[in-house]
Amino acid sequence: MPPRRTAAPPTRRSARLLALALALPALLVACTADQPTTAPPTSAPPAPADADAARDELAALAAAAQDRRLVASYVLRAGDGPDRAVLVTTAGDGSWRVDVPGGALGGSVDVSLAATADGLFQCALPSAGHPAPPGCIRVGDADDVLPRRADPRVQHPFTDWLDVLTDRRSPLSVSPAQPPTGATGSCYSVETTSASINAPLDAGIYCFDADGTLTAVRTEDGTLTLAAPPAPGPASVQLAGPVVDGELLGTAAPEPTAGTL
Repeated sequence: MPPRRTAAPPTRRSARLLALALALPALLVACTADQPTTAPPTSAPPAPADADAARDELAALAAAAQDRRLVASYVLRAGDGPDRAVLVTTAGDGSWRVDVPGGALGGSVDVSLAATADGLFQCALPSAGHPAPPGCIRVGDADDVLPRRADPRVQHPFTDWLDVLTDRRSPLSVSPAQPPTGATGSCYSVETTSASINAPLDAGIYCFDADGTLTAVRTEDGTLTLAAPPAPGPASVQLAGPVVDGELLGTAAPEPTAGTL
């Protein structure tokens, strides 16, 4: 029988490899323990509600109002004075007319404001401060505006302020609002964000029905509320009287003259 061979003693290199192999698992465990624990992924926070939703809704309703052709009666409440019945007419050809009781000379003269193809007019109606027959003064072109001193401001929510509400570039802040007393429809609080003295419209609450009918407006000048369901508008509006020469009637009461004190 051949002599049995004994294992050769491990070399120094083999011993080092063996020691490294035995130590490697412990090193891997230690390295893994030292690493920070990764938090499980979380779902993204919900996106905030669309801040422009109210602005878009109001713009759509104002656009519908621009297409409305109606005859509507409104109640105007301003200050401590009596309620006044305002009649609004918007016609198929784009002309409009707004009759404002007490709209001139401190409330003593009723006026009718109208814009037709012939221009913008202020008409004085027979009233306590104007016993004469009605007459209309041409202010300018149909898209002109009344001078501030002669502007009762009641007509704007039906005319040029609709352009402001539909224009997304207008400096406005819009948010949902509760309807004024007696009003219906969707209401929005509208504030101007421009520092200009000449704001594009009066800040306040604007309310519309789904078909674009203006149901209420509340500003610092008072509250205008729809009094009854509107009727269809005519093909064109008619002026309240013939066109005459004269001066525009201001909204302020006339200065007392000598002998009237």
